[in-house]
Amino acid sequence: MAAARGPGLARAARRLGAAALRAARAHRWFLALLAVGAALRAVAMLGYRPALWFPDSYTYVVTAMRPRPDLVRPAGYSMFLRLLEPFHSFAAVVLVQHLIGLATAVLVYHAVLRAGGRRWAGTLAAAPVLLDAYQIELEHLLVSDALFGLLVAGAVVAALREPTWRTVCAAGLLLGAATLTRTVGLPLIALVTCWTAVRLVAGHRPGGTRRAYPEGTRVPPGVRLRVWASRSRRLGLAGLLAAVALAPVAAYAAWFSATYHRFGIVGSNGVFLYSRTMAFADCGVMRPSPDLAVLCDPTPPERRPPSQEYIWAAWSPLVALPGITFTEQTDRLAGRFASLAIRSQPGDFAASVLSEFARTFTWGRPVYPDREIYGYYEFPATPPPPPGRYPATVGAAFAERYERGPIGTWIVEPFAGWTRGYQHVVRLPGTALLVVLLLPPAVAVARAARRRGRTGTAWTLPWASSVALLLTPAVTAQFDYRYVLPSVPLACLAAALAGRGRPRSEPDPTGSCELPVKPGITIFHRISSPE
Repeated sequence: MAAARGPGLARAARRLGAAALRAARAHRWFLALLAVGAALRAVAMLGYRPALWFPDSYTYVVTAMRPRPDLVRPAGYSMFLRLLEPFHSFAAVVLVQHLIGLATAVLVYHAVLRAGGRRWAGTLAAAPVLLDAYQIELEHLLVSDALFGLLVAGAVVAALREPTWRTVCAAGLLLGAATLTRTVGLPLIALVTCWTAVRLVAGHRPGGTRRAYPEGTRVPPGVRLRVWASRSRRLGLAGLLAAVALAPVAAYAAWFSATYHRFGIVGSNGVFLYSRTMAFADCGVMRPSPDLAVLCDPTPPERRPPSQEYIWAAWSPLVALPGITFTEQTDRLAGRFASLAIRSQPGDFAASVLSEFARTFTWGRPVYPDREIYGYYEFPATPPPPPGRYPATVGAAFAERYERGPIGTWIVEPFAGWTRGYQHVVRLPGTALLVVLLLPPAVAVARAARRRGRTGTAWTLPWASSVALLLTPAVTAQFDYRYVLPSVPLACLAAALAGRGRPRSEPDPTGSCELPVKPGITIFHRISSPE
């Protein structure tokens, strides 16, 4: 018996090995690129040990070691750090973040192939995530963006699949987790929910039965009822997606409310919007009330520093107010000032938003918002100095508890030099990202003009999500280079899905049933197959 089992296991192992070899051969180009991306990340880990620090990193660590909602940023990334705390190693955190970057590329490649795209298209769509030196540097920083990018990409890919309660719950949970990682995920909940609702109302599930009715006849009432019930049931899936996404957000808001006695997931919306409006706000035009006038800056807008300085700099009118910057009273006052500025100067606000948004698409990489922040996105040639601001020094003490030892960044040559040299050469320019974003609508228009059949609408969700991720910071805060990178995989996915198109013979998933039937028109209705 055992002797017979041995050859059987050997044959199964040989078949499994042959299947793996065929799969590797079929996906050889992507696997080669994936190996290069993994090697680049390994060199970065050897050159910069154990991690690179950003000013926000210390706050994240404090919240991880002392769980409590933060007033400025949600605690999702801190809980991620808390999960890895038993390893007592920031090197382990960075390793997981690099694996997250590789997983994002695999997700994009798989999504393209699942949608019927070519392997070379999926490989090109995943290339920026794998090879962009600034993406690798972002993963090496102790910040939330790499995790946020994977959560958003996973939510969009789940929403693109055939709508079932499982897929919409998966998309909702990922969107909720993304929102608790970065607040810019909140608009995506509304966007993905609306996109799913339109898809479910307008479309029909594949595999239904089609029945033609003669011209001038009406669809039988029983069929009409079944079609209506099917659509209502499927529309409920969009509501389920929103409910699942908002449930963890609501739970976090309740925790925040119990801690600070005000509802929300952060307590800085008014402050950040105030800083945003200081790029153009003119109190001579606004004519604020005396309580708001204390926030005015007499410096002409064209000579003012970057917007974020109005949150942190000691000379800021907001920081000069009594108490900490993010008290409820200060946040409300700042929000009222920002609202008045936008209402009084809507044209200036729109021009300022477009100016910040346009920074995304420059070919070069000019220093912005200042030399200090810009420097954090470059692999350094010398070890960064220890934190100087008081909150960061407090965070450093908690970080030493997390690491159970000293913290810092140790630069090891020649690996660090190789990484710096690579970063000077390989990146996705902003202008190239603009081309990627313009490609899907251009393809759709071209196909419609040539009457070659519909292009399909799957590309619209990742495309709109990518644009939303780029535009939201320009509206509510200011442009920052690290805010761009999570949008890149979605833009590339949209371009790959738009280029795939849909054959003329393929049924239109957005076709709908016209009721009642008008004379001279033959219509089709589809009765969805049971779940």
